Formats: sequence, C-alpha cells, structure tokens
Amino acid sequence: MQHTRSTNRRSTRATEIDVRMMRRAIELAKQAAKNNEVPVGAVVYQGSRIIAEAANNREASRDPVGHAELLAISEAGKKLGEWRLTDCSLAVTLEPCPMCAGAMVNARVGRLIYGTTDPKAGACHTLYNIPTDDRLNHSVEVIDGVLADECAQVLKDFFRRRREENKNTRAGNGARRAVARCGR
Repeated sequence: MQHTRSTNRRSTRATEIDVRMMRRAIELAKQAAKNNEVPVGAVVYQGSRIIAEAANNREASRDPVGHAELLAISEAGKKLGEWRLTDCSLAVTLEPCPMCAGAMVNARVGRLIYGTTDPKAGACHTLYNIPTDDRLNHSVEVIDGVLADECAQVLKDFFRRRREENKNTRAGNGARRAVARCGR
C-alpha cells in the first residue's frame, strides 16, 4: 500500500491567488454572520479556479459537523469525482479545529491557507499541528496569517454583537421578571 507521505512542511508565502481566495472566504464568513452562524468561510481551489466554497452552517442545519472546511471539502470531492484533493488548496478564515484538520489530511489536500489563529481549538499551529504531523500518511503545506487582521475582525464583530444581544435579552428578561413581581 503506497502512502502520500511528505516532510513536515510549513510555508510562509501566500500567492496573489491565495490572497484572492482568502478575500472570498472572508465574504462567505460575513454571510455566515448575517445568518447568525459563527463567521468562518472556506474555499477549495485548483490554481485560480474555485472548486467549492462554504460557510459554517451548524445552526441552520443543526449539524455538529457543519464547519465551512468540511462542507467545502465534501463538495469539492463530489465536483471533482475524487476524494483525493492533492492538487487543491483550501483557504479558510480561521485556523481549523482537529476535526477539520484531520479531514484535510484524509482528503489529501495539498495546501492549507488560513487567516487568524484559534487559541481555543486551533489544530494547525496553535494547539496541535495535525496537517504537518510526520506520523500521519499525508502532510499538508500550511500557510498561516493570510489577511489575519481582517479575518479576526469579522469574528470580533460577530461575537461583540452577540454579547450585546445577549446582554439586551438578559436586561429585558430582568425587566419582565420585575414587572411580574410587581403584579402587573
């Protein structure tokens, strides 16, 4: 049995195409935020051709694995008629979690380009290094920090808005409870 095995690769240079694809991923993340989903967008591409793209949809689909990366990888495999995505790159706005990083290794994705790090679940640099772990049967080239500030800002804006909404909801509930105690 032959494995696709490569050395631990970590690159630092993004191409103009990578940046363009990250900009598209940011657009997808913003659309996800409008749908009250955690704003993460992902694009699978070969050269300059987009094969598949997706945004998180866990809330709408009620699917715990509704991560942008998994959705885009799955769609790319269907469109290409092949589960091996060795000639593909994946741009995603947030450092992938262990589940998504594992899917990239299993799908044999050639390159991963991500925006901002994820200190709570990052599995490509922050907490783990799954895509470049030499013990696995495939290694993904990783390029991190592409448009990181823009990617991070989309997440910050989303969670700031969510905290505000939660605060307002709690304040409204407190006022209703106070009115109920007064007998109105």
